[in-house]
Amino acid sequence: MGNAVHDKDSQLVYLKERLNMFAQVIETIEPEEVDLEDIDRLINMLDELEQKCEQFKKN
Repeated sequence: MGNAVHDKDSQLVYLKERLNMFAQVIETIEPEEVDLEDIDRLINMLDELEQKCEQFKKN
C-alpha cells in the first residue's frame, strides 16, 4: 500500500481496505488481554484513517 493514490475510485478502495484492516485487528483482540499500548495503536490507526479521509476530500 505504498503507492500514491490519486483518483477517487482508488482512494475509496484504499480507505475500505484500511477500514477492513482495522476491523480485523479489533476482531482479533482479546478484551481481557488488551493493554494501554494496544489501545494507543488502535487510536493511531483511526487518526491515520481520518487524516487520509481529510486529505482525499481536499483533492
